[in-house]
Amino acid sequence: MSDASSPRIVIVGAGPAGIRAAATLVAAGFHPVVIDEGHRAGGQIYRRPPDGFRMPKQLYGSETVKARVLHALFDRLAGERRLTHRAGSSVIAAHDGRLHVLGEGGVQVIGYDRLILATGASDRVVPVPGWHSAGVYSLGAAQIALKAQGVALGRRIVLIGSGPLLTLVGAQLLKAGADVAAVLDTSSWRQQMRGFSGLAARPIVALRGLVLRARLGGRYHAGVTLEQIEADASGVTAMRWRDAVGRERLTPCDMIGVGWHLRAETHLADLIGCAFAYDEQWRQWLPKTDEIGRAGNGVYLAGDGTRLLGADGAEIAGRLAAAACLTDLGRPTPSASADLRKLARLERFATGLARAFPWPDAMARAITNDAIVCRCENVSAGAIRESVERCGGEANRVKSLSRVGMGRCQGRYCQLAAVELIAAQAGCTPEDVGRFRGQAPARPAPIGAFLREG
Repeated sequence: MSDASSPRIVIVGAGPAGIRAAATLVAAGFHPVVIDEGHRAGGQIYRRPPDGFRMPKQLYGSETVKARVLHALFDRLAGERRLTHRAGSSVIAAHDGRLHVLGEGGVQVIGYDRLILATGASDRVVPVPGWHSAGVYSLGAAQIALKAQGVALGRRIVLIGSGPLLTLVGAQLLKAGADVAAVLDTSSWRQQMRGFSGLAARPIVALRGLVLRARLGGRYHAGVTLEQIEADASGVTAMRWRDAVGRERLTPCDMIGVGWHLRAETHLADLIGCAFAYDEQWRQWLPKTDEIGRAGNGVYLAGDGTRLLGADGAEIAGRLAAAACLTDLGRPTPSASADLRKLARLERFATGLARAFPWPDAMARAITNDAIVCRCENVSAGAIRESVERCGGEANRVKSLSRVGMGRCQGRYCQLAAVELIAAQAGCTPEDVGRFRGQAPARPAPIGAFLREG
């Protein structure tokens, strides 16, 4: 372990970005503290099941070797006590060089001199009429259940949305033996071809995606229009949709997975005071950093919480963020030029994905007044539009009046669609509307935990 005079370096997140950042710091002689909500390192993409549960090859496919390498690296560093791993812990507040961390024993305050946020991303969703019914989950939730417990969340499954995760989850569920009735992509074949030049930056990855798509066979439908999730008192019963030529279809099911690529997890970056800028390509607000992850004031960002570049990009960004930290501490670091060239290629690929599988802003803006937008607070599209008429097109005014984004997820699932609705009603752009301010606690926390805070 480093001595007491060494800077206190804390990493939030033990996915690919956090693991690589930790390894870089350890190699330089530091002893970082790694805080992660999972009980075992790996993050969402390389989430680990219980020991002996199932073979990694079944979980990770072509990414098995990468997953094993990262798992073994972190486990070795933790086992040798070269880092401190605070597993099963959530950072729920941050202020003035201190993190309030919720664990099994309550809330503990951990100070830092340097902070690396590797918080990853979560599902990006668009409200579909009926999506608040029992039996509707995000694609990420369906994948977590499959990886962590070997469970398919329904007996007959329909997946809706767009992007690589839609295809991946469908293929993983099929391989696990689940009954996947349909995979419905709102992006048309013509739209997907618009991203071809960018996707060519990583031809092998693109080819793997096509192979997974082929495994779905006739279950996959491109260019669909999603109309209604049918449900009764017990939950989902069917998905009503139109195919690319406008024919109405009804697919019986008891579970629906929803997702349109990813939304950067930026709540902690907001609480710490990082600057943000609206990214038109991804149609969401992202933290501002320099090319190697510096956000200012001893804070560094890495991975999908900053730039949506996937697991490979997260590993590179983790190394770069740690290198930036070391440079600022006056420690020698290797040249970043090779990693920056790799990131540039991943950026081209990500641009191709954004073009091929765009956020369906027109769909979000056209949602009917009776449809629920905020599931936590049961706020309808009509209530949001009415609030805009009363208070104008500013995100936080509409939030305070309608309560959209005030529930337990704090807008993680409804904010992007709500902002599109506000912009459409106010006759402005999502950038003009702004973003919901982050509030502590960043995750739901029991009152009793604060009574034991220390």
